Amino acid sequence: MSETALLYMDDSYLREFEAVVLDVTAEGDVILDQTAFYPTGGGQPNDTGRLIAGDLAWDVVDVRKRGATVLHRISGEGAPEVGQQVRGEIDWDRRYKLMRTHTALHVLCGVIFKEYGAPVTGANIQLDKARMDFELEDLNPERVERIETLVNEAIERQLPVSWRTIPREEAFQIPDLIRTKINLLPEHITEVRVVEIEGLDLQADGGTHVRNTSEIGGLRVVGTRSKGKSNKRIEVEIIDR
Repeated sequence: MSETALLYMDDSYLREFEAVVLDVTAEGDVILDQTAFYPTGGGQPNDTGRLIAGDLAWDVVDVRKRGATVLHRISGEGAPEVGQQVRGEIDWDRRYKLMRTHTALHVLCGVIFKEYGAPVTGANIQLDKARMDFELEDLNPERVERIETLVNEAIERQLPVSWRTIPREEAFQIPDLIRTKINLLPEHITEVRVVEIEGLDLQADGGTHVRNTSEIGGLRVVGTRSKGKSNKRIEVEIIDR
């Protein structure tokens, strides 16, 4: 399969883009030469939206990655033709909420790592809430309240958020990235994208994010759960300010 250029890796705020159809699979998945649609991965759900060619339009209902190729599952009559130019439109309300939530989880991760040195053991993002698991033995109410307070204080500091791609060898020299289990990356991956919240968090990450923590709004802890003696889950939602 052909490699798809990932436009969202450089610009999370790209809402529309032009692309050429490289193939349409037997299952009805459209392969483009480039895309701004985020495929499900890293705990973040896929984008949705539309592909448009002239007077024709198809809803993009699912986006998956297979190797270096992004597959766009569409609904509607027919499919675009191979070689045809199409315009992609991202469902921005959905994308922006996922961006805010994903960055909020990085703030949460940064706070807990700085306060307790606890690495992340798992994470998942949904439209209305998210959860993150940590290597922690205790999440008593006082600790949870303190974590929520520190996270919101960090958000209110309006910290810049940036991302860049660095060589794999350089990534291994950054101590904070060890907690993201970067050493588990396949050997063929020679470059690593890192997301940084200035002064708070630095992680290997391929998702979409806001440019400043102020865009998050706020975070509320809505639940906790024990997943084992040294594995605790924090469930959160973002709130508008």
